[in-house]
Parts: sequence; structure tokens; C-alpha cells
Amino acid sequence: MATNRATPKKPRNCETCEFYDYDEELDAYVCDMRLDEDEMADFLGRDTGNCPYYRFYDEYKSVHKQI
Repeated sequence: MATNRATPKKPRNCETCEFYDYDEELDAYVCDMRLDEDEMADFLGRDTGNCPYYRFYDEYKSVHKQI
């Protein structure tokens, strides 16, 4: 008997996101995207698996283009 199981999404880690950056004034890492109230609650609660703004940050992306 076959079961239909949804493939779980990989949780997105803010530390690997392009928009996660260090704010010197706050002395903390913050999300640079303009989040609405629900998205900010998810961010603060670390439930970031469904973040629509997540973009993997590849620090070597510009190096790849130069080669």
C-alpha cells in the first residue's frame, strides 16, 4: 500500500541568507528585508523555514564570474 508523504522542506538558516547582516548600531545580526508583522514574528521565533525572501548568500559568486 503506497502512502503519499509530502517531502519536508529543508529549514532555511538565516545565517546563510543574503539579507542576514550585522548591524553595528544594534551590535547584533538582523534581517535586512522589510518584513511584515507575521514574518517578523517567525524571524524572532526562528521559524524561518517558509521565508519568501530567503536567498542563499554565496560569497564566492563574484569570483566565479571572474574566472
